Amino acid sequence: QVQLQESGGDSVQAGGSLTLSCKYSQYNYNGYYMAWFRRAPGKEKEGVAAINDDGATSYADSVKGRFTISQDNANNSLYLQMNNLKPEDAAVYYCAAKEVCTVIAGIVPSADFPYWGQGTQVTSPH
Repeated sequence: QVQLQESGGDSVQAGGSLTLSCKYSQYNYNGYYMAWFRRAPGKEKEGVAAINDDGATSYADSVKGRFTISQDNANNSLYLQMNNLKPEDAAVYYCAAKEVCTVIAGIVPSADFPYWGQGTQVTSPH
């Protein structure tokens, strides 16, 4: 069982930056794949970014060039650096994890992830 806990959500003006963090418990296996998802009000949960344990990353087109996913294995932490935020980025952001035995290209569907955090909210002030 892997436990995940997000933090860092805040209210950010358009054009601003924010870094989300996800602290995770130790994995039982060597291979893992982690991702950030988000759910905006009235919308489906969507994949934002993903990272393999070899460092290979994938991004949704809507955030490519603005968001960066990274990991710090020494501290069991996953990050999402968000720059040039737009009002449509406002959502609850979740980190998710699954154990794998191969590198995965792209962002797999949310249904494939067995482990989830509780979410952290990013809002856009009016």
